[in-house]
Amino acid sequence: MKVYGIILLAYLPPALAHVVSDPVLPGWTFDGWVVGPLLVAAAWYAAGWARVRSRARDGGSPLGAKWFVAGWLVLAGALLSPLHQAGERSFAAHMLEHELLMLVAAPLLVLSRPVGVALWALPHASRLAVARLGHRRTISTLWQTLTAPLVATGLQAAALWLWHAPALFDAALETTGWHVAQHLTFLVTALLFWWSVLHAPGRRVGLAVGCLFFTSLISGALGALMALSQSPWYAGYADLGMDAFGLRPAEDQQLAGLLMWVPGGLLHAVAGLTLLWRSLERPVADLERVQ
Repeated sequence: MKVYGIILLAYLPPALAHVVSDPVLPGWTFDGWVVGPLLVAAAWYAAGWARVRSRARDGGSPLGAKWFVAGWLVLAGALLSPLHQAGERSFAAHMLEHELLMLVAAPLLVLSRPVGVALWALPHASRLAVARLGHRRTISTLWQTLTAPLVATGLQAAALWLWHAPALFDAALETTGWHVAQHLTFLVTALLFWWSVLHAPGRRVGLAVGCLFFTSLISGALGALMALSQSPWYAGYADLGMDAFGLRPAEDQQLAGLLMWVPGGLLHAVAGLTLLWRSLERPVADLERVQ
């Protein structure tokens, strides 16, 4: 780990020095396709939470709302802050944006269990209609299939590797539509993945832990390939030359690879160990209650 820290420190000084001297710094991004859905999601959740809180005898547990607010803020920060615009010039910044979407915002939103709260924002008749629709065999089977640990893990892994193929990644850099599709794919598959592992029933905890460690390996492998490569993979960044805040394209890609390899791999591993520890702790607590 110390080696990775030294490598990161070696990259940061020239990049920061260039940022200070660069008169054109990244700014905030307020595209309608991002701001609109974010505001709608926040308003919808707030309306549902207000109704749940007013009807609950104890005022409702605030923990779920705190998870949602934290996830929403991370999501908004990744997509609207100068980090998003910096990603147009730096692959490392772009990678950090993706990591925030998939590794921070997605699990926080999943922990908030927003679907039930969002339903309460609907009128009574609409709420019942949506609930009945969700209980239909076709819908419930589709949801159970998509959130099965192996399926959700495979979907996220496929999205991760396919979107980092040079042809698709360059298309996302060149075209707004492809860029939107890339972000949506990353976010949706990450939400399905984290739902499948964080809300796995007791009998599937072992499988969920295995999926977390598998994801750690495959994302780490992709990051390692980027970090160890001596030539840039993506023409969109290679053509920028030294514009990646003082880093050459190959160096910028290596830093991006390290961000995927080390923090990404560690987070999945820590999540897996935490789930394993909690699953082992539960039988001990049950035994103590029996005694």
